[in-house]
Amino acid sequence: MRGTIVGLGLAFALGASALLGAGGAAAQVEARAAGGAGANVQVGPRPFFLIEDMANSALKRRLQRCEGNRLRPSDFSIGHRGAPLQFPEHTRESYVAAARMGAGVLECDVAFTKDLELVCRHAQNDLHTTTNILLTPLASKCTKPFTPAVLGPDGAVVTPASAECRTSDITLAEFRTLRGKMDAFDRGARTAEEFVGGTPAWRTDLYSGPTSGHLMTHRESIELFKELGVKMTPELKSPVVPMPFRGFTQEAYAQKLIDEYRAAGVRPRDVFPQSFDRNDVLYWIRNEPAFGRQAVYLDDANTVADLPGAAELEGYRREGIRIWAPPVFALLDVNGRNEIVASRAAKNAKAAGLEIIAWSLERSGRLADLDGDFYYQTIEKAVSREGDLMRVIDALARDVGVRAIFSDWPAPVTYYANCMNIR
Repeated sequence: MRGTIVGLGLAFALGASALLGAGGAAAQVEARAAGGAGANVQVGPRPFFLIEDMANSALKRRLQRCEGNRLRPSDFSIGHRGAPLQFPEHTRESYVAAARMGAGVLECDVAFTKDLELVCRHAQNDLHTTTNILLTPLASKCTKPFTPAVLGPDGAVVTPASAECRTSDITLAEFRTLRGKMDAFDRGARTAEEFVGGTPAWRTDLYSGPTSGHLMTHRESIELFKELGVKMTPELKSPVVPMPFRGFTQEAYAQKLIDEYRAAGVRPRDVFPQSFDRNDVLYWIRNEPAFGRQAVYLDDANTVADLPGAAELEGYRREGIRIWAPPVFALLDVNGRNEIVASRAAKNAKAAGLEIIAWSLERSGRLADLDGDFYYQTIEKAVSREGDLMRVIDALARDVGVRAIFSDWPAPVTYYANCMNIR
């Protein structure tokens, strides 16, 4: 069934039901058929809020004209760790929410447990900030136990609170007993209970309760994504333990990721394996060419100076890499008229014959409050209001020509893709 958004009032109503459904039960999701027949896409109020907040422009008027359009899932819209603007990342609830918002591709970041099973976590060593492990008996198995903060006489933090809990510290059976929470911690915490807090004010703990936050194995994510009718983009996370780990080599790790898709009967064309390690990407290209042709090489540049030049980008393409995925700032610049335009790196990548995926929107809080933000560092002077997010999406789509955009809240990207007829 395809959902129809008619007017802002109905959008608010559908958005509310989408959040309640996604947070409560996956059974309420009307999944796409295997052939991509469509879903009950509900983008909620956010795209309409952003469009209303835009300065008057031709883009704003065009986006407003699409308000009553029928919405469909789009592969242009990727759920980054699901929908972690409001739902704990890499949880069933987060994935279902992203699919409900029309993300045509969902991401499972892949790490491994002590018994070498693959699970969905953004990092091998983030359990202390993304789960409730410190509040359970499994805290005793963490690589580094919780250490309270040292505070000065004025209450200022002298030494931050710390802990490190790895997926490789525990078995899969133990992993299954944990609950996901918002990725956050309180650096001034004196107790473990205080440490697991710290959620930014622009996110929410509403969906981090005892009946939500269901963690997932990689295999389980594949089955859920099949049910939801979405494509899949697993990221092989860099281990923090020396490899081989208990005989598990980096190559075996990369191969196991692919093997689980093959065992589940997923078509290679529906999988976009990712890694920040070029050796992983080249391994897939050489050893699993059906999957490797869609492998995504993630760029971990922190500044413009860190970005590859034209010759290096051309070298990627000669090696067989087809898709380059840098952070948003790498792809955008501001011209003399304060317009957001394609960067030199984006133009070089296109000239090299590379397709581009951008990461990640909706990770920066209020755009009106930006001050040295990582994702907007090259265009911050052109971003002054919440509605400018739609200008960023438009520049990535039109000027850069990205094939997809990661977002922590896929609804605005989905809305834009539908309005511009991007499937």
